[in-house]
Amino acid sequence: RSLRRALPSPAAIMTESQEPKEVDLYRDTPVRLLGYANEVGEAFRYQLPGWVLPSYGVSIAYVLADTHDKYSKDSSANKWMTAVDTMVWQGLASVAIPGFTIHTIVKSTKAILPKASGAWARTWLPTAAGLGAIPFIVEPIDELVTLVMDKVSPARKAQED
Repeated sequence: RSLRRALPSPAAIMTESQEPKEVDLYRDTPVRLLGYANEVGEAFRYQLPGWVLPSYGVSIAYVLADTHDKYSKDSSANKWMTAVDTMVWQGLASVAIPGFTIHTIVKSTKAILPKASGAWARTWLPTAAGLGAIPFIVEPIDELVTLVMDKVSPARKAQED
């Protein structure tokens, strides 16, 4: 679920019994990186403002594709709960919280730069701060969303029973 885990080694795909584990296209391959498109869009907000909204479109399409994938693979009577759980988790962990976080970092960085710092610095330093923050926010956000979802999600509570 995190950027670090997006590209597993072949050994990581093996379970303890050395049987191949099914690779989740949306969570275990580079396709996972599509979920972070909006963070990149937010980071480049001052250079490419027309690309911010489309970057959210890419991330939301990723969320919907993963939701459809989990729904279509679930053969239980609770497949709708699985789909809703996936959509909420991905929506929070891949779109809403990271997008808000990077937007805030970029905007705050621009705000604290003195006007005398020049147009280049006021344009590119916020972008660098936003891009630089992405690898550090992914895993903590994923873990926080998982922790909260484990407490409140009916689908996850049903799995425990």
